[in-house]
Amino acid sequence: QVSDKIIIKPTFKEYDSKSGEIVLTLDPKMSFGTGDHQTTKICLIFIEKYLNPGMNVLDAGSGTAILGIAAAKLGAEKVIAFDIDEWCFDNGIENTKLNYVGHKVEIRKCELKDIEEKDFDLIIANIQKNILLELANGFKSRIKQNGILILSGLLEMDRDAIKQKYSSNGFEEIDSLQMDDWIGVVFKK
Repeated sequence: QVSDKIIIKPTFKEYDSKSGEIVLTLDPKMSFGTGDHQTTKICLIFIEKYLNPGMNVLDAGSGTAILGIAAAKLGAEKVIAFDIDEWCFDNGIENTKLNYVGHKVEIRKCELKDIEEKDFDLIIANIQKNILLELANGFKSRIKQNGILILSGLLEMDRDAIKQKYSSNGFEEIDSLQMDDWIGVVFKK
């Protein structure tokens, strides 16, 4: 249980959902994103808080596609979830089918530079600091004005470098959350 609303369930467990709960069914295999890690939980909490129905969402470094699936189940109109890893590509497709969101979540095996769409309302990236620093310009060019950017995969000691890089790219920090040593930061363009 990530929040009052979001529950993560592996395929091999039974769970009777309560009214209003959103259950994410996953078969993680070799991909990152089982929902156990603090950074995944932070991202899910922020998606629940900042996603508005009808948004276009980009899930960068999607792993199991758990974050993109959650966005779709919370009302996103369209989600593009991408990763460079073949395991993640296959697992993401499988997990979107398990959650009946294949019509809303498109899984791609590519890099950010290969994403041609530039109209995202919300971008989520749960990746380590050095990659997030590299992707700042790419996120800036693909997110709408006033769009929301959720970053995690970060340690508390990464905060200053991330804040400096994204602030210099036209983003303003509007929220953050820490679980153990891990943090997530929300920016607005």
